[in-house]
Amino acid sequence: MLEAKCLKKAVVPSTLIDDPSPGSIQCTRLALRVCEDRRSCVVYIASGPHIYKLHIALGESSVNEGKDSLLIPEHTEIIASSLLNRCPHRSEIQSIALAEVESCGDVMLGSVDSYGHLIVSKLDASGEDVDKLTYSALPHDNGIGEGSWSGLCFCPNQWSTTAVARSFCKTIDIYDQDMHIRTLRPLWYPTSLNFLQNVVKGDQSSTLAITEGSQLSIWDLRMKENGGCVRRVCGIPGDIFYAVSISSNGNVAVGGADRTVTIYDPRRWSALSRWVHCSKYEVSFNNFFALISEFFLPV
Repeated sequence: MLEAKCLKKAVVPSTLIDDPSPGSIQCTRLALRVCEDRRSCVVYIASGPHIYKLHIALGESSVNEGKDSLLIPEHTEIIASSLLNRCPHRSEIQSIALAEVESCGDVMLGSVDSYGHLIVSKLDASGEDVDKLTYSALPHDNGIGEGSWSGLCFCPNQWSTTAVARSFCKTIDIYDQDMHIRTLRPLWYPTSLNFLQNVVKGDQSSTLAITEGSQLSIWDLRMKENGGCVRRVCGIPGDIFYAVSISSNGNVAVGGADRTVTIYDPRRWSALSRWVHCSKYEVSFNNFFALISEFFLPV
């Protein structure tokens, strides 16, 4: 059983973000990295075409519980806040993601806007904006047309491999840094994506999980048959999936409009467990460990 060690609440100053943009229902416009001393964390927030960095104090680990074991957050201070100047997007940022470079301890910060423009910047271990590496990639249509939700994820075993989803265009573009490798074409509008890892103790860096409509589709980047799609897991027709996330042992969690979280075993693609009506609103987040902390499942 997993339990929370601390729960903090910080208020973003209005002088930093005076008019936050609304975004889409499944936007992933927040990324967090805990500092090495475990006493603070760096939070990246996207709003409009900008990304903001917040250095937040964590302090001592403590959890306060209210009625029916409801967790009560403690207020904490924001040590420093700033605007990042390495992400020159021209339209609203839809998703951001972090990836750690194990060889040097640096961090890759990726962002994608509503037209599929991808920008990746390299930061040092403390999250400082240093001039090390920045590259960008445009979609094949150069972002022409109507904007929509876009998402991205880094390959866990190879940070240079990035997948970018564009909802309205129904495409998933695979990049090796700024070089386009392949385009996947799902049947429905994609809403979330994530690379599989550690499935049956194998290297699954080439396998991608995508939620599209009421289906979870699995794609193998090494295959050409059927466009690379190797498996489709159907949910309840009409109930759209908004989030997919992967645990360290390879289990896949999906959630969506039916306010239900389902965890699948990737070896048989059978449901291990299902948490019905776990949320008041649609399940739109995609952090597996946040799901587990509430779901009390062994990982």
